[in-house]
Amino acid sequence: MNVQLFIPCFIDQLFPQVGFNMVKVLQKVGCTVHYNTEQTCCGQPAFNAGFRGEAKEVCSKFVKDFAGNDFIVAPSASCIGFVKNYYPSLFNNTSLHNQVKALSEKVFELSDFLVNVLGVEDLGASFPAKVTYHDSCAALRECNIKQEPRKLLSHVHGLQLVEMNDVETCCGFGGTFAVKFEPISAAMGDQKIVNALATEAEYIISTDMSCLMHLQGIINFQQKPIQVMHLADVLASGW
Repeated sequence: MNVQLFIPCFIDQLFPQVGFNMVKVLQKVGCTVHYNTEQTCCGQPAFNAGFRGEAKEVCSKFVKDFAGNDFIVAPSASCIGFVKNYYPSLFNNTSLHNQVKALSEKVFELSDFLVNVLGVEDLGASFPAKVTYHDSCAALRECNIKQEPRKLLSHVHGLQLVEMNDVETCCGFGGTFAVKFEPISAAMGDQKIVNALATEAEYIISTDMSCLMHLQGIINFQQKPIQVMHLADVLASGW
């Protein structure tokens, strides 16, 4: 199966290993992976900040860059949720309407693609650690992803998953929310860390590096004994 990679801006610039590990995982399950070097942002930051005209220009480029019939896979439910749920309304009654509708049906977050498209749950990964899982708002509410990451983690040799309290509560990042409402954002992230530490986990795992980046900042500032790790990094471990 041919798969097109979509690598979000912050992963490209700050956490490239997540992208490399996603490629490693996809290739292991038999996918031929392609990366269009012309790709840029999906347009979500501009859209969420209220700049819909500017966002639409960026989104139009995304539609052009990912034309074709291949599945598009990304290590970010936030970006995928935006493309799936907001592109159709943004391009409603335009010449790109049908193309965008087709696009929204072929973009997938990594765990969703592995479990629900390929039917794969066991990657042969090994990660001997106690972990807890954070449901990102985008994964849970925009992509309906809940069990998929947990199914994948359940097959990781040596991994013990312990659920934290209020697991479905926002971590406080929310993109520009963290900038506009810093005290609230930090307080929400702090509570998430408190809940994670209560499980005695060594790592917080999620589908979204944006959430994890926010949490890692709080962890570093407070010097807490826990780390964050993207799901792709876990699935690529031990083989």
